[in-house]
Amino acid sequence: MSKQIVLKIALLFFLFIGSVSAQDRVMVHSVEAFNNAVSKAQPGTTIVLANGVWQDAELLLEGNGTADAPIKLTVEEKGKVTLEGQSYLQIAGEFLHVEGLVFKNGYTPTNEVISFRKNSKQLANNSRLTNCVIDNYSNPERHEQDSWIALYGKNNRVDHNHFEGKGNRGVTLIVRLNSKESIENNHVIESNYFGPRQNLGSNGGETLRVGTSHFSMEKSNTLVQGNYFDRCDGEHEIISNKCDQTTYKNNVFFESIGTLTMRHGDETLVEGNVFLGNRKRNTGGIRVINGQQTVRNNYGFGLTGYRFRGALVVMNGVPNSPLNRYFQVEDAVIENNVFVNSDHVQLCAGSDEERSATPVNSTFTNNTFYLDKPSKLVTVYDDISGIAFKNNRTNHPINPDLSEGFKVKKMRLVEDKNGLLMPAIGRKIISPKLADVLPTKENTGTSWYSKEDKRIAFDSGKIHSVKAGVNTLFDAIKNSNPGDILELAASASYELTKLPLIKHPLTIRAAADQKPLILWEKKAAFDIVNGGELQLKGLTFDGESAPDGSGNAVIRTSKYSMNKNYSIRIEDCSFDNLDVNHSFDVIRVYKNTFADEIHIENSTFNNITGHVMALDRETDDVGIYNAEYVTLVNNHFSNIQGTVLSLHRGGKDESTFGPFLYLDHCTFDNIGFGSRNKYNAAINLYGVQDIVMKNSVFTKTKNIKMHLVVGEPIVNVTHVRLENSKQIEVSGDQKYTIGKLYTDENSPNLLGLDNKKLGVQPQK
Repeated sequence: MSKQIVLKIALLFFLFIGSVSAQDRVMVHSVEAFNNAVSKAQPGTTIVLANGVWQDAELLLEGNGTADAPIKLTVEEKGKVTLEGQSYLQIAGEFLHVEGLVFKNGYTPTNEVISFRKNSKQLANNSRLTNCVIDNYSNPERHEQDSWIALYGKNNRVDHNHFEGKGNRGVTLIVRLNSKESIENNHVIESNYFGPRQNLGSNGGETLRVGTSHFSMEKSNTLVQGNYFDRCDGEHEIISNKCDQTTYKNNVFFESIGTLTMRHGDETLVEGNVFLGNRKRNTGGIRVINGQQTVRNNYGFGLTGYRFRGALVVMNGVPNSPLNRYFQVEDAVIENNVFVNSDHVQLCAGSDEERSATPVNSTFTNNTFYLDKPSKLVTVYDDISGIAFKNNRTNHPINPDLSEGFKVKKMRLVEDKNGLLMPAIGRKIISPKLADVLPTKENTGTSWYSKEDKRIAFDSGKIHSVKAGVNTLFDAIKNSNPGDILELAASASYELTKLPLIKHPLTIRAAADQKPLILWEKKAAFDIVNGGELQLKGLTFDGESAPDGSGNAVIRTSKYSMNKNYSIRIEDCSFDNLDVNHSFDVIRVYKNTFADEIHIENSTFNNITGHVMALDRETDDVGIYNAEYVTLVNNHFSNIQGTVLSLHRGGKDESTFGPFLYLDHCTFDNIGFGSRNKYNAAINLYGVQDIVMKNSVFTKTKNIKMHLVVGEPIVNVTHVRLENSKQIEVSGDQKYTIGKLYTDENSPNLLGLDNKKLGVQPQK
């Protein structure tokens, strides 16, 4: 063979290799180019999305790779490719690999953002989703349901992804078992960062769900391990297991309210998980339901949750339960778990006429509970003879019914290698078997996408001085940035002829020694829209300039759905003469809006034709409500034709937390006598879950009404004086107790629980 022929063959060979190499990695700049690349993809092909914003991109990655040569979808540069608007991705076939995608600034028009199927017949198997981000990709309709990730098929892996900020109804990540092709699936969900999820105020806010009640008798064989759940507060069930044979191992739950719940299905293994409540309200641990469940070597710290959201909850079941209710706990093994300064262990929780099947053939062994102070750690609601207690330890005496299965030991706390506080008896450290390296915010999810908090705190921005005048405040609000403080400089009038929109957290306050007066000519002084939050300090509001029509307000929410929660804080303010026409409210909210908190302190309200707060727009009675925490401290209310507060949560769903009311040192004078007050009450509470009302005085007021339904609400009403006022009226099917009440025959010089005079206290 001549030298020239050899050179030609070599040249052709290298041209061929170069051609194959170029075809293996295909850069695409449009959906059309992407579809073309997918149609030609072979095992080993990598399709690369070019840098930029992919708007309304409907992507289907379909094909069959191999274990050694998967078909890949990736991006030109991680963090520089975003899918926005109404984009989504479907995956169907074998050995497909997706990485580097970021979904933001939009929402899916379908039921899922990323789906491991094309349709009910064409699923993804042996495929992987890694290093992807879905950030606040939420439908603007708060109660329009969708999921972000839906796993179908078998042997799929979801790892090192970042999911944060789901604001609408629906599970963040769901494993579907709705066909034989998705049962016994062997999926792996690991090392993901599940970032903050706000309280939905409704059922449907789970972060992770495996299965559904309809398929709960099927085996999943899914492994959920090494994930970090950061303030996942959507609802009671952070994780909802609804199938057989799922393993939850070595996950960390950081300040997440709710529990890992074995809602349906048997043979679940919950092992080596860490629950860090840090005394945040309603943080929980593990809830056991159904048969053959194993809970071992888990750790909980500072968990405060009560009832279904306790540190460790063992439920009662329903005899001959249908699939969607509660199967009896049987053959449960609960062992070697450690809980430190966690408030509530609930045994036979939910016991009632329906849930009457107590746990059987179960063991509770070698568990350790440390408390800084003695407390009622264990609550027993029913017969616990079906649970064998042995070799458990506490450092304070507990329920006498459990004395044989618990030993009281002197303990101290020591720090382990992961910084967790563990009990020690003498030289022996009592520690569950945890992973050598625990999941953290830093070692889970992606390394290139920020995990910094996105919710801006009040008073975290700049201070801007605002002069008195017409629309000076409007302009300052319009030009403000998140967290800013608008300081009103003069004891003069600030007139609003235009309606300001509160689009981000904002403080409006009086300058030192000033008392600004707010007047407004629109239907409201402030409109809180999606993303807005408002704090008011030291201001006077007078309704004299409001339009002569019904339905005015000082503060109102958007009339449209808000998928971001908001807060209102009012301190040292006065609200007067909201009486130009009927139904003039202080705070008016609308359906499909939700307040994390409404806090009012050291303020006065006088001569109002509507309500101070009517948080009662969710009237479908399906467990949805308008506000989580309502706090009223040291306020005076007088001449209010409507209610001071109407707070409503209807229905019998048990998946939510609140509402919570805290009322202390307030006075009420001439409240509720307006002809349009449909509640015929001064305060109307329906379905509120936690009621504290104390040290307060009601003079010439309509009834205080409480309708108690579902959830064993906590009622703490005591040291309340009723002068020429109606009594407290309680209805519903829940137990309650009312403490010390005083009527007008009693001495007026009465002291409250804190040994201070009842009613409003002088401000400091």
